Amino acid sequence: MFIALVSQTTYLVLVAVLWVFINSSTSPPDWIASNSLPINCILIAMMGGVLYCLRAIYLNKCVRKAWDADWNIWYVIRPITSAISGIAAYLFLNAGLLILESDQQATGSQAGYLALAFIAGLNVDKFVQKLEEVAKATFGIEKSNASSNKGSK
Repeated sequence: MFIALVSQTTYLVLVAVLWVFINSSTSPPDWIASNSLPINCILIAMMGGVLYCLRAIYLNKCVRKAWDADWNIWYVIRPITSAISGIAAYLFLNAGLLILESDQQATGSQAGYLALAFIAGLNVDKFVQKLEEVAKATFGIEKSNASSNKGSK
C-alpha cells in the first residue's frame, strides 16, 4: 500500500506544481503558453486518474479489507494512462470526432475540453471503449481485444 500512496501523492504534487506554473500570472515559455489547453487536458486527466486510484486504495484497503500488493504497478501506471487519455480527449475534440455541444460545432469551450479530459482520466476503460466506437463508426476499425478485458480494478 505504501507504493500506491507514495505514487499518488507524487502525481498530485506534480500536477499541482505544473498547473500553477502553466496557469500562473507569470508568463510560461511561449511553447507552453501556446499549448496550455492540451497540457491542461493532460494534467486534469491525470488528476482524474489519481482520484480513481485514491478511491481504489480506500475501497480495497479500508472497505473490502482485500489489499493485494500485486496491484501496486497498476497504481503507478494508471495515472499515466489517464494522462494519455487526456491528450486523446483533446485530440478527438479538436478534430471534431467528439462533439461537446448540441449545435454540432467542431470546437468546444475550454471548460468542456477539461471536463471531458477529467472524465477520460477518471474512467480510462470506458473512454477507450468510446474511442473505439468512434473509430469503428468513422474509419471502420474493429474494436481491440483490450476493450473487452474485465480485469480492471
